[in-house]
Amino acid sequence: MRNPSFFSTLFFVVALAFSSSRVVVCQILGQCQSRPALDSQVVEFATNLEYLEGEMFLWGALGRGMDSIDPTLARGGPPPIGAERANLDPIVRNIIEEFGYEEIGQLKTLIQVSGGLGIQRPLLNLSKDVFSDLFDKAAGRRLSPPFDPYVDTIHFLLAVNLFPYLGYTGLVEAAPLLSLLESRKLGAKLLAAESGQSAVMRTLLYERANETVEPYNMTVAEFTNLTSTLVNQLGKCGLKDEGVVVPRSLGAENRTETNVLATDTKSLSYNRTIQEILRILYGTGSERLSGAFFPNGANGSIARLFRRGGII
Repeated sequence: MRNPSFFSTLFFVVALAFSSSRVVVCQILGQCQSRPALDSQVVEFATNLEYLEGEMFLWGALGRGMDSIDPTLARGGPPPIGAERANLDPIVRNIIEEFGYEEIGQLKTLIQVSGGLGIQRPLLNLSKDVFSDLFDKAAGRRLSPPFDPYVDTIHFLLAVNLFPYLGYTGLVEAAPLLSLLESRKLGAKLLAAESGQSAVMRTLLYERANETVEPYNMTVAEFTNLTSTLVNQLGKCGLKDEGVVVPRSLGAENRTETNVLATDTKSLSYNRTIQEILRILYGTGSERLSGAFFPNGANGSIARLFRRGGII
């Protein structure tokens, strides 16, 4: 399927918090260079993404976040900025609500394997402004009216599609490098859940591929291509995100333009490093410069070191 060269978490390498073992979380030279990290540090980083996904899904489906279900999970961290209930159709609302509860279960597990320590919920910006800014960048112009992820089902799916995809591509990178058996098992389970969420979202978008996203006179497929291009540019490590419809030259075995699953030339999953994920979620193209969904940066030692310009 694709020419390797360049979207989506982390996220997740999972491991026991106080293990002295180190895992490699990145793999290419230069700005995509592999960096070693303690298992516990990677668990911390993964927790950031669980907060992000959980809050976005629960607010989008229910109009309320994690604090309404279990206020202890935030560990004293601030509530999200600008999150709203989305105008979703009944089927998609049920799906997104389920995904939100799944994120809570995963977050509880990550806190448990970290010995109950974990990190504070970082400040998350889930406002319309963040999404509209990113979609303006993707479109190469100021969209009018500004893109609003909460206005309807299509807008919401286009906006949140990136989160589980980042999560599972991060796990593809990180999980095999864990040294502890129990950590690798947990990483595999998280990978399966994240990739399942991503596949569902991409399927829902593919079903609507030829629908026009009002009032922009662009189809769903065109929007996914634009946002994928932006994510690849922010990640700075080649082609790793693709729209739901691609040229036949990028399709599976060069035989299809259908692209429900974004995979490489061998129809295998892409992978992303922690640096790439931060560049994308910060919206700055830099793991050192916070912004977008994490205005004050992600929490945990790895994210702090990157913001200070240091290395792990």
